[in-house]
Amino acid sequence: ALDVSVQAQILNLLEDMKARYGLTLIFIAHDLAVVKNISDRVAVMYLGRLCEVGDPDDLYESPAHPYTAALLSAIPVPDPAVHPGGREILDGEIPSPLSPPSGCRFRTRCPRADQQCTDHVPVMAPVGDRADHYVACHHPLEAGEQVTPVELGEAPV
Repeated sequence: ALDVSVQAQILNLLEDMKARYGLTLIFIAHDLAVVKNISDRVAVMYLGRLCEVGDPDDLYESPAHPYTAALLSAIPVPDPAVHPGGREILDGEIPSPLSPPSGCRFRTRCPRADQQCTDHVPVMAPVGDRADHYVACHHPLEAGEQVTPVELGEAPV
């Protein structure tokens, strides 16, 4: 973790270099607020596999993958009215990256997981008619839909 002023200086330097030299940057971070502000495209990964890729505004406003929705729900917001139903809490077993589960890697924590998620790896597909937004999920969220937290033991193993 960097001091806020040092972080701002580094981000400004990266933006300046990007503009001045026409650079493309791959920025890997857990700070989703920073990611949104400096990115032209955002890619969300879970256990080393892409879940969702898209324009930051579109992806943050209307995530299609349950993991992306849960990540965005975890961003601290000082106004409790922003999350009136509470945050999306993911239950279930966190798989080992050394021995990921078959099929969808997120299925052990996903409230939408079924046998298809166990048997088949989801492939990237366009999200509705949204340009440049893709999701790898057998049961993607519809625009504006919330994730219902999974109870321990509900997801197929």
